[in-house]
Order: sequence, then structure tokens, then C-alpha cells
Amino acid sequence: MPTNLQILAGVGRVVHLEVSGQATQRSVLDALEASHPALLGTMRDHVSKKRRPMIRFFACEEDLSDESPDAPLPEEVASGKEPFLILGAIAGG
Repeated sequence: MPTNLQILAGVGRVVHLEVSGQATQRSVLDALEASHPALLGTMRDHVSKKRRPMIRFFACEEDLSDESPDAPLPEEVASGKEPFLILGAIAGG
């Protein structure tokens, strides 16, 4: 998780979550926002729940940012063997 969001949520780089049902981007982010309400609206729009432009999601070395938020995450992530990464995109000029 980007440092600014770690500070906002009062957590470290790694956050362990219990996700009920199938592990998807949506269910992981729902669980994260439920356990850390300060993060509401920081990674996804409040209303549409679409990913914010400067946030990227990765799992198993793949960029999942443009995948459907309801697509199942890889089994390695669902089982806890691999992390679901939330990164701040780097922009520059």
C-alpha cells in the first residue's frame, strides 16, 4: 500500500484481511475499507467504486488494474501465498 495510505489508515506495508466469499479486487477492497474506514474513497471513487487513476493493483506479477473488479484473483492470492499489491502510480514530466 502506498505510504500516504499507510499513514492515513495507521497500518504498515502489509495488512492481513479476512475476505468472505470469493477473493476479487472488489471483495479485498471492501474488506480493507471496512476494517480501515479512513481509506474510503482513496483507492476507489465513493459512488462508482472505480479505481482512482493513480492507484494500481497487482497480483502474481501481473497488473490487474484494468481487470474487472469482480474477476477472481489468482488462487495464490486467495490462499494467502502471494500478496495483492496496491501501489501508487508514478507520474512525471
